[in-house]
Amino acid sequence: MKRICLHGAESTGKSVLAQRLHARFGWPWVAEYGREYCETRGTELVMDDLLAIAEGQDAAMRAASAANPEVLILDTDPLMTAAWAQMLFGTVPGVLLAYGKADHYLLFAPDVPWIADGTRFFGTGAARAAFAAIAEDMLVRAGVPFTRIAGGWAEREQRAIEAIEAIAGVTGH
Repeated sequence: MKRICLHGAESTGKSVLAQRLHARFGWPWVAEYGREYCETRGTELVMDDLLAIAEGQDAAMRAASAANPEVLILDTDPLMTAAWAQMLFGTVPGVLLAYGKADHYLLFAPDVPWIADGTRFFGTGAARAAFAAIAEDMLVRAGVPFTRIAGGWAEREQRAIEAIEAIAGVTGH
């Protein structure tokens, strides 16, 4: 099984792409637990909320992994929660870096329009750039392999598909 995680700043197409990859390849995907958490509990987050989000995301990933699919697409993982901790609170608890890692990460650039949806925080150019840099830093800190994905919506989808096909050793579907 290959676990491929979509990673990067808000509003860069990760959730939409995860759904499109599922439709294209039939692989299961694990949705972003933090979105559900914030839609239910609100966005006035404290560090304990981020720890709960990471635990919920990890539990969902472990449950999906139990079926041992060929490829598992992760909309996010605790490394992204670590980026949130750094962005919101200026620190990253070690537990957020200790969770299991995906086999490969696709790092999405913030080069598409930001869309406010009620759960997003960092819509200005400067905030998006800062958050994107922190997201990349988490991948570097964790020492995990990643591929950069950028461009317009269609271009980033094609680049992601090509990267995933190469990583997973599959084609076409």
